Amino acid sequence: MTPIQAQSLPAILEGKDVQAQAKTGSGKTAAFGIGLLHRLDAQTYQTQALVLCPTRELADQVSKEIRRLARPIPNTKILTLCGGIPMGGQLASLDHQPHIVVGTPGRILKHLQKGSLNLDHLKTLVLDEGDRMLDMGFHEDIMSIVKFMPAKRQTLLFSATYPDEIKDISKAVQKDPLDVHVESLHDDKKIKQVFYEIEKGDRTQTLIALLHHYRPESSVVFCNRKHQCRELAEELWQQGFHALALHGDLEQNDRDRVLVQFSNKSSSILIATDVAARGLDIKDLSAVINFEISQDPEIHIHRIGRTGRAGKEGLALSLFMPSEARKVTAIEEYQKSSVRIDPVSTLKMREDFKLSPPMVTLCINGGRKDKVRAGDILGALTADKKIPGKQIGKIDLFNNVAYVAVERSIAKQALKVLSEGKIKGRKFRVRKLS
Repeated sequence: MTPIQAQSLPAILEGKDVQAQAKTGSGKTAAFGIGLLHRLDAQTYQTQALVLCPTRELADQVSKEIRRLARPIPNTKILTLCGGIPMGGQLASLDHQPHIVVGTPGRILKHLQKGSLNLDHLKTLVLDEGDRMLDMGFHEDIMSIVKFMPAKRQTLLFSATYPDEIKDISKAVQKDPLDVHVESLHDDKKIKQVFYEIEKGDRTQTLIALLHHYRPESSVVFCNRKHQCRELAEELWQQGFHALALHGDLEQNDRDRVLVQFSNKSSSILIATDVAARGLDIKDLSAVINFEISQDPEIHIHRIGRTGRAGKEGLALSLFMPSEARKVTAIEEYQKSSVRIDPVSTLKMREDFKLSPPMVTLCINGGRKDKVRAGDILGALTADKKIPGKQIGKIDLFNNVAYVAVERSIAKQALKVLSEGKIKGRKFRVRKLS
């Protein structure tokens, strides 16, 4: 068990309220997932557990993990309810009440107000990534949702950081919770952290120098504002880098596409704000680059924890101007150790350098609603045995669209096979994403 699981699970299984602080990738989803499944009566078709998440991406990730944990329990119905998609399909799914609901506060509240979701028999409420939900302005929605559920219930609150607002919400919705605090700092041996002091106007050029010098296969670049994400992505494209921006102004379909391309290695660089990046589940992330340092040292630690996971080594690089030195000092005080600051002059620019992603994404105009499965797409690509399965990467399915990653060397061939052939006996429109 991970430290957060070892410290929180006994109390969760006893039915006690828990407020827990733990960094990204600590195993908290399994901790509360095992807890709510332990109390579940699968024979009774009533909603017995609700998990609230700040973003659709995190909700989808949590749902997948709970489904995995619930495999030994027959007929467990788990439903994800998030905004950004039509209500119609969700209303149809709610005709038969699910055992477990995972969703975002805004959409959950709408269903409660409509009467399509009933929480009268709720046993467990989970607030996941509580700090981000408050950052995104969900405080009122959460308090309104709580009014629809029984006073006698178990409430579990998980958060990466613990500002005063989190303590206030805990007092309002929990009863004598066990306080679990797992060390939030990262192992210096696993994450190489280097800071670079820059002059005004040199930020973008220094970022490009970092990419040349370290050559990370995949990196998340953090900005503090969404317009900065857009501008930086455009600038990097012009410099020949495959960079995508993730921010709050994107439509849900565009968010899905960006995340698919980055997670399946069809894009090398993801530029994001903290709120937009919350809930990302990206394995083997080579580097985290702080284009702008966060005002909060706890957020900084949370950012860099996305690299160096599962025993692998990670890289955390940060840019700051002399006027931002106090932020660096705050990080040193928080992690109780000094940081390494290297001069920009040590960065080596390489001639003819290209950071080309190894994969290309093909978009298929058909998804779950067309009964398309990952196996159907794989079968269509490998049917004539000209494309080996090992050259086909991640396949992502959505309601009306599917994405498949293929190695760059066979992208044209794979596009031709899918465009001219059939998937599950049907023709679908297929295009290559840039």
